Amino acid sequence: MNTSLSLARAIADVVLYEGYLLYPYRASSQKNQARWQFGILGPQGSAETGVGEDPVMSTDCLLRAGPQAHLQVHLRFLQLLTRTAELADGGSFTPVDELRVGSSRWLTWDEATEHEVLLGPFAMAELAEGLSLPVQIPSGEDVELLTDESGTVAGRLVRRRRALRGVVRLATTLADGHAADGLLADGPSADPLLRLHVAAENVAAGGGFGKQESIASSFIGTHLLLSVQDADFVSLLEPPAEAQAAAAGCAHHRCWPVLAGPEGQRDILLLSPIILYDHPAVAPESSVALYDSTEIDEILTLRVLTLTEEEKAEARATDPRAAAVIDRCEAMSAEELQQLHGVLRSPHAMDGVAGGSVSTPVPPDADTSDLPWWDPASDSSVQPDVDAVMIDGVPVARGSRVIVHPRRRADAQDLFSAGQAGRVTGVHFDVDGSTHVAVVLDVDPAADLQEWYGRFLYFAPEELEPIAAAAGPDDRKETQS
Repeated sequence: MNTSLSLARAIADVVLYEGYLLYPYRASSQKNQARWQFGILGPQGSAETGVGEDPVMSTDCLLRAGPQAHLQVHLRFLQLLTRTAELADGGSFTPVDELRVGSSRWLTWDEATEHEVLLGPFAMAELAEGLSLPVQIPSGEDVELLTDESGTVAGRLVRRRRALRGVVRLATTLADGHAADGLLADGPSADPLLRLHVAAENVAAGGGFGKQESIASSFIGTHLLLSVQDADFVSLLEPPAEAQAAAAGCAHHRCWPVLAGPEGQRDILLLSPIILYDHPAVAPESSVALYDSTEIDEILTLRVLTLTEEEKAEARATDPRAAAVIDRCEAMSAEELQQLHGVLRSPHAMDGVAGGSVSTPVPPDADTSDLPWWDPASDSSVQPDVDAVMIDGVPVARGSRVIVHPRRRADAQDLFSAGQAGRVTGVHFDVDGSTHVAVVLDVDPAADLQEWYGRFLYFAPEELEPIAAAAGPDDRKETQS
């Protein structure tokens, strides 16, 4: 198996199940009464009637393709399973909300089954002509008989799934907008920069559906993994200079492309309905899939352990994945729980940051065994109002003017500030030896209020472009009485 693809699939699984079942993982919990996930492609017309979601997700991405370049597409999603518990009753079965057989318990509830549809590989010449690839997932019904201690059938679980119908559309053009078919068919001598348009759509008719029927006919947690041979994808978060104009012209609807797999490799792209940075990875400290991945694992794990035995029993009866969460959390050792608390990653000592100088880390080979990991006395030498940091040969301090260029590990709020001008309000050095520059944006109508409260956006020095030399201290804060 492709190692890059295997690593990318690990983070894609997190995307697939994000929001699948939320703590406290019980059917009686109000927030679990309706499925809430990213990447839902609803049937046609369901979004307009308010019972479902938009049927389409699409994005543009860039790649440099060699003469033998091929693309393979992995469409991944969940299909809803409606699980009905039925009690054995004189040769027939009666649907019930809850079924108990011995010490086991099941609720009538919805589950999901995973699908991964492989499309391709496709040559670049095929993509230049445009492809429309149908995706059909059949309906079905599975029956699981449940027996008591004597071997007598006491009930059954019936899992039903609706058919899904979709289409994946692929098309390439040269990044400058010209058609790519003639050039690619001839096998160019230089690898061209291509714009690849990818769209996934639910084409099932949704007229007259209610909410439950709509979600049962939806592609859930939808995302795509693209893999290439003899080609490299281009980061849209940090495109090289020659691709910046093309990257700015890419359009995205309900998903975003990020480089996946190991750092430094560019053969895998994840089209994610969740905003991620390039080469995302699951933290090594995280050992349990909690389906609430925007939460902190330690907090969720501890909260799971505070559930009563009755609440845990209900969670186990709700969904087999919820049962696995409960069991795994209960089985965690003290060492595993401690690991979730966080990791201290080689903090640096501070050296000479007063008076506008720049922090200097301790040399890697220096003996730091006698140094405290944090020295409170160093705070007295840190003065954000006058400290400075060198950016492109320019000392940047309070009052400096800068242009913001968030990098790939920026969050969504920072990305909205890309290209905006702002004013530096302070330069901060932390105990790890990192530098954080506080900025207020010119376009923020509440900039003065934010500064008065001391609420700023923080950027790393490499995310800022100086407009001019530092203007020196400029304390615009009002004095509080």
